[in-house]
Amino acid sequence: MNGRKRHILVDTLGFVLGMVVLPANIQDRDGAKPLLESVLGRYPSLKHLWADGGYAGQLIDWVAETTGWTLEIVKRSDDVKGFKVLPWRWVVERTFGWLGRYRRLSKDYEQQPATEEAVIYLAMTRLMLRRLAPR
Repeated sequence: MNGRKRHILVDTLGFVLGMVVLPANIQDRDGAKPLLESVLGRYPSLKHLWADGGYAGQLIDWVAETTGWTLEIVKRSDDVKGFKVLPWRWVVERTFGWLGRYRRLSKDYEQQPATEEAVIYLAMTRLMLRRLAPR
């Protein structure tokens, strides 16, 4: 597989609730479906999702019909130049930043997507444990 995309679902604190690693040639809105199907039923309090513009389109209707959740697309304004922090989208970007601090996740070292998913879960477990029991 040449290139891959990590699709993650995080809570408002940035902790991973679910993830799927797919080839990079799969559109974001198509990659979101297996991710959301994998967490369906696990989080009964989940009602509302935020996503970036890559997830727009028919996915909004699919999420409503399949899961009963609402999907809100957070888009960047066309008239804004340069970097701008967008509401709620920064939470996922921060999580990717946390994961990038782990050597095994900083580059595409893993050959199998399942191995990469396991390493991500290990990194998040370590991060959550450090938050629960600081030194």
